[in-house]
Amino acid sequence: MVPRLILASTSPYRRELLSRLRLPFETLAPGVDEAARADETPAALAQRLALSKARAVASRAADAVVIGSDQVAELDGRALGKPGTHDRAVSQLRAMRGRDVRFHTAVVVTCRRTGFEQQALVTVRVHFRDLGDDEIERYLQLEQPYDCAGSAKCETLGIALVDAIESDDPTALVGLPLIRTSAMLRAAGLNPLAGTT
Repeated sequence: MVPRLILASTSPYRRELLSRLRLPFETLAPGVDEAARADETPAALAQRLALSKARAVASRAADAVVIGSDQVAELDGRALGKPGTHDRAVSQLRAMRGRDVRFHTAVVVTCRRTGFEQQALVTVRVHFRDLGDDEIERYLQLEQPYDCAGSAKCETLGIALVDAIESDDPTALVGLPLIRTSAMLRAAGLNPLAGTT
């Protein structure tokens, strides 16, 4: 029997990415505290939150394979969260212009019933152009990426903000590294290419 699959997230970006694998899945809000701990690095924060989200949902659905994921942007060793407001987004993009920003995306696949658990961290380096204030303002008016870490949606118009992106798992930048996720799902018994004939 194919196990039930749950995405421990209400993110529309992660939901769209996971749907590309054409596996039936549900979504559940994990309801975990996302505050950083003292002296926690951005990468460690992403890993801890992905694990917490996956385990929180798995505790309510022990028979299911659960995916948890989190992304934290890093500039100068500091985490850049979701801006939430226009003014914060302006500040973030001004700080990032002409700079390299690292986007750490962690993913965990777990199943309590079988004891399966694997995790991965994918880091994407994004080099932002030396953006003018007018470009920043125009971009924010058009896209309003206030729910995105680092104030940019590189899968849409935000691609015009950057000079280069370096990654071995490009979907990680959007919020779910599908290469790593699909490998972990296969290990957990869910193969989108296995077929049913």
